[in-house]
Amino acid sequence: MKFKSFLTVTLFIFTISLLFTSQSYAGIEGPIPESDNDQDNFALTAFFDLRERESFVQITNTDSVPQLMHVQIFNVAQNCNENNFFDNYTINDTHVYNLRDILTNDTNPSGVVLPDNSYGLVIVTPVDPVEFDFQSGALIGNFRVLDNNGYEYRTNMSGWNDDNPFPEPINQQLTFNYSKSSGITLSDVVGIYVISDGEGVREWRADSITRTFTVMDVDIFDLNENPLSCRDVAFACVQPDSSFVDEILAYDGGEGGSFEGENGANAASFEYGINEAVPHSKNGELLCPGNNIEDGIVILNIQGIALPDSSNGSFILNVFIGLNNGNGRGSMDAVWWEHAILDT
Repeated sequence: MKFKSFLTVTLFIFTISLLFTSQSYAGIEGPIPESDNDQDNFALTAFFDLRERESFVQITNTDSVPQLMHVQIFNVAQNCNENNFFDNYTINDTHVYNLRDILTNDTNPSGVVLPDNSYGLVIVTPVDPVEFDFQSGALIGNFRVLDNNGYEYRTNMSGWNDDNPFPEPINQQLTFNYSKSSGITLSDVVGIYVISDGEGVREWRADSITRTFTVMDVDIFDLNENPLSCRDVAFACVQPDSSFVDEILAYDGGEGGSFEGENGANAASFEYGINEAVPHSKNGELLCPGNNIEDGIVILNIQGIALPDSSNGSFILNVFIGLNNGNGRGSMDAVWWEHAILDT
């Protein structure tokens, strides 16, 4: 098995107290800021979904100079293909993108038209050409996902910077809690890797689908701290019925890629539900099928990271957790993400 060495890896853990109202609450540990803290955000990431849902992404340039933004939309429903356009923001400028009808900041068509079944990630990055004096902290943003059944997901976008890398991993766990006691019946846990590519125009790519994913060992603890071991899952830019799933489950870092850790995943998907008690709102894969613990804690431990050999620079895993009752109340949080500097 071929391994790619990492120069630096920074891993962050969020412990979320999900209060199941129409708004979201999140906390953070480590040097990476939340996207509304006005610190060092070189890119913002949001989840979007148009499968009987509407999605909106709001971006604000808080800098004292204009900015040219690169907007990239990765559609999982089309093998994570990229749709992108550029947009100009003036000083202290705010704009909302309706993913159903995407207009630029000056209200012109963006040129990107997404199919009705689209879902995935939106990444907004300042291009930073010579004529613009980009300063850290220029971006803040949030997103909303409205379901036709009446509930709403919304939270701050996840932010990214590379000012404070740690020399070694500080944690390899994602932890979040959940409860059905307040009428919560549906869940969404979504995540995907994106990889930086090149310099100048900052770009992120989600190609090489079968070689870009992370494997997580899943455990659930009930309120009495009794553990239940679940299956290993892969977060990947793939639908459960895709022909790429079998390749991901059998992947061992062969030709054209590398794998750090262990694979052995039992399922591969962009999105999951928690368990039988709080299933996936789109009837997709579950982190812990057959389990009916209604109140508990989910712990995801990183088992392995797969990347293309051609990936030089930084990569990010964005994970968003959402729960709702399908009747007007919901919550979503950007709960954890990770970046690293690879060998060049």
